[in-house]
Amino acid sequence: MPRPLPGAARRGPQERGDLIEGRRAVEEALACGMPLRSALVQERSGERDQALEKIAARLGEAGVPVERVPRGRLDALSSHGAHQGVVVRTCPFEYASLSEVIAAAGEGPALVVVLDHVTDQGNFGAIVRTAEVVGAAGVVVAKARAASVGVGAYKTSAGAVMHLPIAQVPNLARAIEELQAAGFWACAATEHAEQDVWHAPFAGRLALVMGSEGEGISRLVAEKCDFSCRLPQRGRVESLNVAQATTVLCYEWLRRQETGGEAGA
Repeated sequence: MPRPLPGAARRGPQERGDLIEGRRAVEEALACGMPLRSALVQERSGERDQALEKIAARLGEAGVPVERVPRGRLDALSSHGAHQGVVVRTCPFEYASLSEVIAAAGEGPALVVVLDHVTDQGNFGAIVRTAEVVGAAGVVVAKARAASVGVGAYKTSAGAVMHLPIAQVPNLARAIEELQAAGFWACAATEHAEQDVWHAPFAGRLALVMGSEGEGISRLVAEKCDFSCRLPQRGRVESLNVAQATTVLCYEWLRRQETGGEAGA
């Protein structure tokens, strides 16, 4: 069932806290349907800025309250001095609890994707999109040192962040233990695993643990997992990035559910 969840922007070159600044970033937030609470637009002075006025009009059409303010006020809010005359404030994103993700899984086969400090919002959003498409029960992320739901995630998830429970937890290892207590088998996806995914017990109730872009899965999180697996590889370049790998693995889980296929089938 769709949940109209608002979004909280992540600190970045064009975003800070719950603020998004700059014309392109604001246009992207509007285009991807990110809920916005209010907007500050530089007051008119001298020659009319047609591009800025179009953005102000789009904000008004989207139902976002627009306040005209002096440039100095925008300068004071800006994280890098490139607000280009517009700053918007986002609505806070409503994260789910881990218990809500487990409840969404029901009693039978289910998939939960656990991200061990994935930091790129583009990867994060793409993973959420894949998880929603294959029918996962939810996504679990760390509260600190990890991507959160901002305009980048809204954009790359194609709005999937509004329809899938996303839980932020303070301790991923403990979250895996709770998932295991709820009947999930935890799989660490790592290129260093001995068995490939085709021969892994990849059906049923699965918590798929994916590592960060640079470090992979941490030792403590990996030790909590029941088994590990890797994707087969014949080429010579490095393995797929975390978003691509998650897509392949999620679809292997879905294939097992759809066909009743066993490992190695």
